[in-house]
Amino acid sequence: MRELMIDFITTLDGYASGDGWPAWWGLEGPEYLAWLGEQPPVTYLMGANTYRLMSGFAGGATPPGTAEFRVQEEASLDELTRAPKVVFSASLEEPLTWANTTLVRGDAVQAVRAMKEEGSGILSTLGSLGLSRSLLRAGIVDRLRVVIFPVITGATGAERIYDGYPDVALDMIDHRTFDGRIQLVEYRPRVLEGPLFAPAPFHGGTT
Repeated sequence: MRELMIDFITTLDGYASGDGWPAWWGLEGPEYLAWLGEQPPVTYLMGANTYRLMSGFAGGATPPGTAEFRVQEEASLDELTRAPKVVFSASLEEPLTWANTTLVRGDAVQAVRAMKEEGSGILSTLGSLGLSRSLLRAGIVDRLRVVIFPVITGATGAERIYDGYPDVALDMIDHRTFDGRIQLVEYRPRVLEGPLFAPAPFHGGTT
């Protein structure tokens, strides 16, 4: 059975990006970049908005205010282009322009359930906050991996990640620090029906 991973890159305050900030908030270092290059092959899962954004970058577009990509960013985009990708959308039309991308219509959760049963390897989300939330809520996520960059973007942060999530218990299975400042934490998630610990009952009375 395939393993399903939600993979986020965030600020300390839980934003996926920030207005005016470069990729990785400009704080990536050699240890982190080397670790990225050592990752096993995955099949990336995404929604239509992420597809439009990332395929545009792969086709040569750059973020507003950016004249060109840095070398590290270009290498990351090249790796994404070579990797197999699945986009879930009712609005996109074939043929898709980004190489190695398959379009799937219909219910994404049901489709990913079926994909997990097929073959082996890792399925990993790419951005796509709504898709990630739906997969986690359905209880089919095996790993939640978060790389936290040492910056708070309270004024410029965009794409707040965890809004709308259910309560989730997280059992840590891995952690690591890169370049003395970037923190990786990895968990096995378990969706909860309510608070993990119920408050003790109040019996009243006087002392």
